[in-house]
Amino acid sequence: MDIPRIFNISESAHRIHNPFTPDKLATLGAALRLEPETRILDLGSGSGEMLCTWARDYGVCGTGIDMSPLFTEQARQRADELGVADRVAFIHGDAAGYVSEGEVDIAACLGATWIGGGVAGTTALLAKSLRPGGLILIGEPYWLRLPPTEDIARGCLAGSISDFLLLPERLASFRELGFDVVEMVLANQDSWDRYEAAKWLTMRRWLDANPHDEFAAVVRGQLTTEPERYATFTREYLGWGVFALMRH
Repeated sequence: MDIPRIFNISESAHRIHNPFTPDKLATLGAALRLEPETRILDLGSGSGEMLCTWARDYGVCGTGIDMSPLFTEQARQRADELGVADRVAFIHGDAAGYVSEGEVDIAACLGATWIGGGVAGTTALLAKSLRPGGLILIGEPYWLRLPPTEDIARGCLAGSISDFLLLPERLASFRELGFDVVEMVLANQDSWDRYEAAKWLTMRRWLDANPHDEFAAVVRGQLTTEPERYATFTREYLGWGVFALMRH
């Protein structure tokens, strides 16, 4: 069980696998007014930066689930590095369908809503682990402005324009699912740049170290095209944010 190899390579040096910087992640934690012993479930937890830094800074505890063995191991190492391995646990597994054994205070999925077939399904999945009055965190792209053509949407790595909503429509969609939006922290252009551009150096260094790997042509293709694709499409049209929800 693993994610596609290109992500294990291109994001191997990332601590945060979405368009957030450490400052943005800290802003989110502060905005949620986290208290000690807050129990968190993080589906698609990546390299564990959210759980580990919040355990260090706020005394939360929790569990992360991720399909990547590499990222899961990195998360465990990060927990050891920050001295919070007694507070957080990371499981290599499929987050799709995962429900916590006990109710949690916060159920999160930041940037992996495919696990529930989209935002609605993932929100419903997270709600199964949540205590009454708890918070759901959804990290999801939205259109900064609607792409004028389907080709431009595909340039943003969307399947079609209909894959994402404008921000007001995204907020309204949560209400239609039966939730109040009680907080949000949005990526900005700099945090997008940090997420995307950091991949390029990682891919180049991987290519230099693995010139004869059978996957090298794929990585070379990505490195050749990604800077221009990102600057032309994603940087201009796509936003990303984390939305905190409470049931009506």
